[in-house]
Amino acid sequence: MALRWSSLRRPVAAGCALAIAFAACLPFLTALKPGEALAQRRGGVALVRDAEIENTIRAYSVPLLEAAGLSADSTQVHLVNDRSLNAFVAGGQRIFVHTGLLQRAERPAQVIGVLAHEIGHIAGGHLARLEDSLGNASALMIASMLLGVAAGVASGNPDAAVAGIMAGQHIAERNFLSFTRGQEAAADQAGANFLEATQQSTLGLVEFMKILANQEALAVERQDPYVRTHPLSVERVSALTARAEQSQFSSVPDSPENLERFKRMQAKLMGYLDGLGATLRKYPETDTSHYARYARAFAYFRALDFPRALAEVDSLIAEFPNDPYFHELKGDILIDMGRVQDALPPQRRAYELGPREPLLAYGFARVLVALEAPALLPEATTILKAVVQREPENSGAWQQLAIAYGRSGDIGMASLASAERYLVQGALHDAQGQAERASRLLKEGTPGWLRAQDVIAATKDRRRELRNR
Repeated sequence: MALRWSSLRRPVAAGCALAIAFAACLPFLTALKPGEALAQRRGGVALVRDAEIENTIRAYSVPLLEAAGLSADSTQVHLVNDRSLNAFVAGGQRIFVHTGLLQRAERPAQVIGVLAHEIGHIAGGHLARLEDSLGNASALMIASMLLGVAAGVASGNPDAAVAGIMAGQHIAERNFLSFTRGQEAAADQAGANFLEATQQSTLGLVEFMKILANQEALAVERQDPYVRTHPLSVERVSALTARAEQSQFSSVPDSPENLERFKRMQAKLMGYLDGLGATLRKYPETDTSHYARYARAFAYFRALDFPRALAEVDSLIAEFPNDPYFHELKGDILIDMGRVQDALPPQRRAYELGPREPLLAYGFARVLVALEAPALLPEATTILKAVVQREPENSGAWQQLAIAYGRSGDIGMASLASAERYLVQGALHDAQGQAERASRLLKEGTPGWLRAQDVIAATKDRRRELRNR
């Protein structure tokens, strides 16, 4: 599914103690239908998943990571559904980018410049204090805290939850993500080094700094988070400007590939996030570019005007038959129309065109499971096993795998998949219960049985750790 959402709603269930809120109460990237996304988003902060946009950010990041001597394979990209201008790195090589930054950037070099700067923080070891402060907290816990998400309080009181959100945001910004001016300057220069090593211009980073400089005069509560957590100074901007002017790559333009990715990303985000009116103002029906048709397809989809959405995406597929994301979108539209059987061919085609993309594989397998045909379950199971191997934190894939195993009569493996899902979500009691059930049903010594023991041990250790805090 294009643009999958994970969101936190309030009030949360009573009894979820604040001390363990991040571990126990926040679902990780649970797939929601597009029609549900807006309502879910209003209840709290949302993470959004999209294969195409994640791949765009990864394509921008990989050369920089390699120039920094960091493992590109170990880097994960997380998109935050927030209109504010922000990006940060946390939990090791995990890059979090706000959709607001992607939408407000004027060209790819600005996004790439921000990524270079953030990678400079990783390479400079500036996250060590953050890592030490959070101990063994999961990346999702880190993201939740950084975004000011309070998963809940024991009373389930919405007002108390709001207070927790504000407190969490204050702690995150003041204690976890706030870098010193010295660290900022060092990250600037490191980022410039990485840009030059990859023969890219540093002017994009300079342009972004100037955008931030315009916010310095705003009241703190009106500033974008990036300004509050990355202190800006005239000296930093001057140093970067001088560096850009001296670089032999200062006049290097955005590459055609980067521009193509950027324009598609912005069209998709506008169509999905900004509504039909705003989309048609920027991309009127008279605009027949593929960017405009892509944006309108999403906007019509969100407005539940399925015939127009299908007409736009069909025109894109006719022109670009080997684009997996256009086929993916058509499948999603058909699913929302209740035409699940009709959604199978485009979802299968999207998977065939991008077999190594976990989200495309997950979307296809989800349709196979939804059709409830026994003959389709072996293929769904095989695909979902590959997805969770590449993305062990994808709780939606674990859930679908549990369903596939259950419908195939393999209750032991269904219980183990459910245990994995609950473990990812931080629902430790349920994870332990399902793992113990799997342990009883699976043959002793098999890989599944051994994994069940691992899950049982992990949940017991985590619950003991929480009790001793």
